[in-house]
Amino acid sequence: MLRISKLTDYATVLLAHLAEDGAGMRTAVELAEWSGIGLPTVSKVLKELQRAGLVASTRGARGGYTLARPAADISAADIIDAVEGPLGLTECATHPGQCGLEPSCRVGRSWQRVNVAIHRALTDVKLTHLAAQDGAAASVPDLAISLGARPGLRARA
Repeated sequence: MLRISKLTDYATVLLAHLAEDGAGMRTAVELAEWSGIGLPTVSKVLKELQRAGLVASTRGARGGYTLARPAADISAADIIDAVEGPLGLTECATHPGQCGLEPSCRVGRSWQRVNVAIHRALTDVKLTHLAAQDGAAASVPDLAISLGARPGLRARA
């Protein structure tokens, strides 16, 4: 099963809050209180997001965290990469040439194509889509188009 980790889910929740209009600077304590996520976890996630360039921090009494760039420029792929590392369904999709089966493998290239398609779809989904609370999430790009329409594949309405 393909599934994001809890830390990636938490990162998305925190980024969505920072993306709210007028959110301004938020401290880790404020984000923990608002989200219900423990302060140590919030601090860990913010450190990873800062390292990836998704949030900026300011020290001091009026310090805190803000988005490092506009929400429309942060993709689901960026968030996953920041917390979990590069998307890789198989070893060869992430590190070509390091699998002992590659010389005789007949499916590796197909899995690499699937990996690229999923990454492309995740790149098309922006933080603005993920943070939408008023039904605007329906404006998420049509994944059937991103993945090439296939019978039985339905896009979100």
